[in-house]
Amino acid sequence: MALFAALAVAVGFAVFLPGAASAATCATAYSSSAVYTGGAVVSYNGHNWGAKWWTQGETPSTGGSGVWADQGVCGGGGNPSPSPSGSTPNPSPTPTGNCTYPAWVAGQTYTTGAIVKYTDGRLYVAEHDNPGYDPVISTWYWDPYTCGGDNPTSSPSPTVNPGGFVVSEAQFNQMFPNRNSFYTYAGLVNALSAYPAFAGTGSDTVRKQEAAAFLANVNHETGGLVYVVEQNTANYPHYCDTSQSYGCPAGQAAYYGRGPIQLSWNFNYKAAGDALGINLLNNPNLVQTDPAVAWKTGIWYWMTQNGPGTMTPHNAMVNGRGFGETIRSINGSIECNGGNPAQVQSRINAYQSFVQILGTVPGSNLSC
Repeated sequence: MALFAALAVAVGFAVFLPGAASAATCATAYSSSAVYTGGAVVSYNGHNWGAKWWTQGETPSTGGSGVWADQGVCGGGGNPSPSPSGSTPNPSPTPTGNCTYPAWVAGQTYTTGAIVKYTDGRLYVAEHDNPGYDPVISTWYWDPYTCGGDNPTSSPSPTVNPGGFVVSEAQFNQMFPNRNSFYTYAGLVNALSAYPAFAGTGSDTVRKQEAAAFLANVNHETGGLVYVVEQNTANYPHYCDTSQSYGCPAGQAAYYGRGPIQLSWNFNYKAAGDALGINLLNNPNLVQTDPAVAWKTGIWYWMTQNGPGTMTPHNAMVNGRGFGETIRSINGSIECNGGNPAQVQSRINAYQSFVQILGTVPGSNLSC
């Protein structure tokens, strides 16, 4: 499928939570170590926030995973709530672990979940989409990030399930018995570092549903992870949009579909490369020669692009909109609303099979 450029639109949901504190009174201060269930109310940064579902270690905000609903200003102030111990949290934890992330670039667009290395060597994760604001100054847009999650004083950020990826290698092999050897499990796990919130947000059920939804869609796009590149070579020269100022430096026929979601067009290669810190505009072949890069481009689309839908596939799954909404975001203009019900059913069948393998339920709203 050819992917078209789309701006990610933040989608907000008004949620009424019983027992919410009034705007005039601040609830108990948010604690990064506490576990909250749906309906819990906390105060953070001078606002009361209501939890939509189970959460731990996810900073209250209107972006990120979407788990928190802003209930308005409380206490008449905008100062951050104190840490549970009464001490001031370290605003810039030193990264630990063996992790590599691209350097932060002023003025470069970053999407929610992107992780960068600041000029002093510390890591930050984008809590909201932003046009390259300074992580040290724009604390609403950025949170400190600790590689490996072993610094308890760091500000919470979207992190992958502490137990590891919710799909084991055995389950992955069961899902894709005939896959191309290029699509390695190790490459997929390696790619998770690009967007820790992917399959790492919400309850165990939500995480498994999101992983299954992503893999079901890439299963459909690649014929069961068989195809690494687009098979219709006649289309190859058509994916160069010469109206872009940067043109097609790798050649007019260089931006054909590659990888698990068949990344296509020069502008998509540039956007994905900019977000991932990889020069894909000049080196598009990396998507068909490096398994981790290929998986990262698929996760990039999943986490940041609305496509023909109204939200990212990630937001669709973590906000309870269901698998059908992910289809709309990937190929809805062709398949949804009766456009191609057989293709939609193919995706649904894979999703139902994969959630069963993961030992969970598919949820509602499976079709589009």
